[in-house]
Amino acid sequence: MSARRRKKTREQDATRRYLAGDMDEDAVEHEQRFSDRNKNAQQDKIMKTSAMRAAAEATASAIGETDLQGLPIGQVIQVYSLFSEVLYDGNVWLCTTRKTLNRISKTHIVVGDRVRFRESDSKDDLGRPEAVIEQVMPRETILTRADSFKGLGQHPIVANADQMLIVVSLINPAVKWGLVDRMLIAAQSGKLKPVIALNKIDLANDVDEETLAEANAALDHYAKLGAGTLRTSADAKVGLDELRAVLKDRATVLAGHSGVGKSSLINAIQPQLDLRVGEVSGYTAKGRHTTTSARRYPLDFGGPRSAVIDTPGVKMFGLWGVTRENLESFFPDVADGTAPAWRAESFKRIEESVPGEG
Repeated sequence: MSARRRKKTREQDATRRYLAGDMDEDAVEHEQRFSDRNKNAQQDKIMKTSAMRAAAEATASAIGETDLQGLPIGQVIQVYSLFSEVLYDGNVWLCTTRKTLNRISKTHIVVGDRVRFRESDSKDDLGRPEAVIEQVMPRETILTRADSFKGLGQHPIVANADQMLIVVSLINPAVKWGLVDRMLIAAQSGKLKPVIALNKIDLANDVDEETLAEANAALDHYAKLGAGTLRTSADAKVGLDELRAVLKDRATVLAGHSGVGKSSLINAIQPQLDLRVGEVSGYTAKGRHTTTSARRYPLDFGGPRSAVIDTPGVKMFGLWGVTRENLESFFPDVADGTAPAWRAESFKRIEESVPGEG
């Protein structure tokens, strides 16, 4: 019989004895006081045990903090479901994450994070050294999107990048300036410099004059707002020198709809990377997703910081931490009345989709 069941049986017996007149009130009070003393003693024991554990954890934490200072610091170049690839001293380490770190972290580890890791003597099936991530260093920048347009859940994508290269295509698929505006806000919110590349410019003869004029006017307007702008074509090798200059000595996040040519552009300036290129679906005129997770690729020009982080093509870019009350700060042209009609309409649609502070 379990202790819990025995205790319950004793309490039932005492009740029956009292109701039958076999116990007086003093006896019941004595038994109750005895039970209370047991409960209090048990509670004291729990509190003392908790205090001892807290003291032990504090001591271990102090020792661990000192120990952490001697661990190497690498950079996450790709994240999978159960482990991360960490680049350190020219080698890639396959790392799991300490469970306690997972419990205390507000967000998961993302590409670009600088982490302290503890080496092990084991290797995976491919011969890569294995390690455990013990600490994530503070992030200087962070590209974050919400899981929905309503901004209900935070989804960090890339940490510690310098800028975001937003690639749009003149045609196939057509430009969606509303998505560009969302990406601009995400970049600025995360302290990344935005750069917009109008790609597939070699197909200008395949669009009508009005479409071409609208695209050029939009690009010029963004330039006036402080965004970097490029006109490029991987096939015709247009604007590639300018693109190299923009990417040199910077960590750059690639963003844009599937099929706009992000991978083609990078392959054009550094073919040995051989990023996967997706075709555009003839049925939907939308690109098929070729990149399934963000990954950091080093560039062979400039210094060690020169790198691109390829991200999955996005069909939705919800904004995190943006409300109707602070949205206007990202639209200075709307605030001062100089925004063209399409930009004012973009502001209106985003304003309707983001939450209010209240």
